[in-house]
Amino acid sequence: MEKVHPLAPSRPLASPRALILLAAFVSFVASVSLWFSGHRDEGIFVGLWVPSILSLGGLVLRRDQR
Repeated sequence: MEKVHPLAPSRPLASPRALILLAAFVSFVASVSLWFSGHRDEGIFVGLWVPSILSLGGLVLRRDQR
């Protein structure tokens, strides 16, 4: 009989979809924070990451479903 460590996770901690959404949300929050702290150019730059992250996630998840 195989012993399992009591702290070993029985399933993955987060799904790829959740990680992609979390990365997009963090990027959005960082963008808004930069914008309202007076770093408007940096806020716009970081804000452009949100659709890029979501698009990349869509491609990756679609490829995994095939």
